[in-house]
Amino acid sequence: MPSPNTSPLLVRELSLPRMMGVIFLPFAFGYFFSYLYRTVNAVIGPDLALEVGLSAGQLGMLSSAYFVTFAAAQIPIGVYLDSHGPRRVETVLLVIAALGAMVFAFGDTLWGLVLGRALIGLGVAACLMGSFKAMSEWFPLNRLPLMNGLIVAFGGLGAMVATAPTEALVAVVGWRYGFVALSVVTAIVAAAIWFIVPERVRAGSSEPMSVRIGGLRGIFTSRAFWRIAPMAAFSQGGFLAIQTLWAGPWLRDVGGLDPKAVSFVLLAAAGGFVIGNLGIGFAAERLARRGVAPIIVAGFGMGVFLIVQVLVLLEWTSFPILLWFVFGAVGATGVLSFSVLAQTFSAELAGRASTAQNLLIFATAFVLQWGIGEVINLWPATVDGGYGQIGYQAAFGVVLALQVLAFVWMLCGRGRKNT
Repeated sequence: MPSPNTSPLLVRELSLPRMMGVIFLPFAFGYFFSYLYRTVNAVIGPDLALEVGLSAGQLGMLSSAYFVTFAAAQIPIGVYLDSHGPRRVETVLLVIAALGAMVFAFGDTLWGLVLGRALIGLGVAACLMGSFKAMSEWFPLNRLPLMNGLIVAFGGLGAMVATAPTEALVAVVGWRYGFVALSVVTAIVAAAIWFIVPERVRAGSSEPMSVRIGGLRGIFTSRAFWRIAPMAAFSQGGFLAIQTLWAGPWLRDVGGLDPKAVSFVLLAAAGGFVIGNLGIGFAAERLARRGVAPIIVAGFGMGVFLIVQVLVLLEWTSFPILLWFVFGAVGATGVLSFSVLAQTFSAELAGRASTAQNLLIFATAFVLQWGIGEVINLWPATVDGGYGQIGYQAAFGVVLALQVLAFVWMLCGRGRKNT
């Protein structure tokens, strides 16, 4: 294993298998559990709402507490990823996630559960951006779309485990003991990142905070950043808001499926997310060799994602597994926005650029996930305790309209000179 004083040149000379073992896998497992935490409420949500007595709005607020702390942490995380590195930042935060999972496991009130969920969101806030930062430091630039896609695919595996396997586990031991187990495993992943991942010297650790903030200011005033940021935020934010919570109730209330069938459809959606990320990563890498920029691939995939959401809005329930599989597959396209940013800004700003984008995505996910619940609440619940179909149409329609506006903005920005 390289010592902390290993030079960047020697780091680049590590073999690909070794980089996959000591760099990729530890961070990939961190994101695996990050996404498991993010998605699990889509399965346990109905049991949680029944046990604690939550309305649709309260359930949305509880689940979205993950997103608000996640989003709030992005700017400082970006600064410290660039100055102190992903190994240190992610280890500390995963310990907080383990604590949050334990708090959630023993929470018996709405606000106790919100506290646990918020700590989890804070604790996993660096898992994706820390992984992307590590990939940009250790792997060649032309491999970033593929490596980032593989990282997100690992998250999709976490989403898969959070569906039918979790539903089966919860049926046996209950969701509280499941979170106790998650707390322990999260602590183990934190230890693995600390003891396995090599460290490297960073010039940014001695930079004054004013210089670090100045770099962040340059990102937020960049036309290149704002060309893609709104579409990435509304596309990925809407995807997260629906996939990680409201897809489950929709399948129950609109699709008419029982809990076991819902869990299998969500498993298919998570499988689509994994396959989509792998496919998008490979396609972006191959097309880049032919001169097709990642932003073109991202724009095409996001356009297809809009069409899929129209089918959801029209309540196409004949083949729910196919519909939600494709939803998961094309919903993954937004990950390419991070590769675009990595190629737009210098390596010293990579962490801050990625977390600036992630801040917008998760702040949007927080607002949309909570907002969907509040819009659904505008219509009366059904006699069996479900939510009204018109409420889903209205809420999902608002999400889709925001994405269409952002998509048009991105297309209109193609002819502008980026600065």
